[in-house]
Amino acid sequence: MQENPTYQAAISVAPLVEEHFTYHLEEARKNGETNLASKPDARAVAGIVNATFWASFRPEEGRFPKISLAYLPPEQSGQPLVFENSLPLTPGVLTKLAPAVERPEIHLGVWTFGEELRVWGATRNIPSYCFVLEDIEPGLLVVKHRRRGGFGKYANVVVLKGEQVKVIDQEGTSLPDCPVLLKALLAFTAAATNGPPQQSLNVLVQLSASMRAQGHGGSLLVVPSGTERWRESIAKPILYSVSPAFSALANLLRQKVDYDDRRQWEIEVRRAVDMIGGLTAVDGATVINDRYEVLAFGAKIWRPEGRLPVEKWVTTEPIVGNLPVVVHPTEHGGTRHFSAAQFVHDQRDALSLVASQDGKFTVFAWSPCEEMVHAHRVESLLM
Repeated sequence: MQENPTYQAAISVAPLVEEHFTYHLEEARKNGETNLASKPDARAVAGIVNATFWASFRPEEGRFPKISLAYLPPEQSGQPLVFENSLPLTPGVLTKLAPAVERPEIHLGVWTFGEELRVWGATRNIPSYCFVLEDIEPGLLVVKHRRRGGFGKYANVVVLKGEQVKVIDQEGTSLPDCPVLLKALLAFTAAATNGPPQQSLNVLVQLSASMRAQGHGGSLLVVPSGTERWRESIAKPILYSVSPAFSALANLLRQKVDYDDRRQWEIEVRRAVDMIGGLTAVDGATVINDRYEVLAFGAKIWRPEGRLPVEKWVTTEPIVGNLPVVVHPTEHGGTRHFSAAQFVHDQRDALSLVASQDGKFTVFAWSPCEEMVHAHRVESLLM
């Protein structure tokens, strides 16, 4: 018999998580999608969150655990590692097993046997919309699922930090009703669509996750293709200007990918994404166009003569119930954030993506409805 959860946030969030997976699994079935995960019920969600939360505070050999758990039976996973005898889902068991699943995309498999949640083994292969819980650091957990199509950064559903629960805004309702701004930011935050891998891959999310993972902080400017106007806002000379444009990622996204070639294509896309993400660690900004061709890196942003400096911007976060707040530059980030906001203020058809060394991540876009720069804090999507 499973013990009742003692972590209260696990109890409060469980029905919301069950509702999320019920809706998305039903929609996927209506669209004819196969290889779908089983729906997690609220009781299973609460039990998994509770055990993982308490395990996150228990160091093993001086290191706090980093655990990823997937809720599925062994038969729904391709080539799983299955224990001869499954183990009870307890903080102690999770702490002992954590070192085995620290690397990316390795999950402990959890399923309900009878009325008890048990750990049955480990797996790298999970179906679409499989419930995954990741322990990021002590007291910080993220509920997520494998994206439709199975490639790229998992889609986050809920972030739990202590007793604080942040439900991810899947539909952009936290953003103002401004079509131009919504088009810019939803292209970044929206879930992937069903279709060929090139269509279902959310490139900006993958680039942002790579930027955040390198840990140095950095800036990525996304400018329109077919114009050189962005150079007005970059100091000259550009030390690391790229000619011809580096188009490895752009070429991969244009390829027609057969099913048999998809795995190799995914590996090559990851390499190209990580190469661009690595460039952002160089002091200055990396510049790409909207076809994902690299134009420059290490570029210094400056304010063209006659342009006004940014004095304020509005901030939002993709969390249900979030309200916009107008702040001054000194209240949000440092020089890197101010420069990125100034670039968007002067180049209003561009995006600026900024990763901080502490893991925070902001997307700057111009909002014609608010007539100011809009800063969308999206680290909750990238954990």
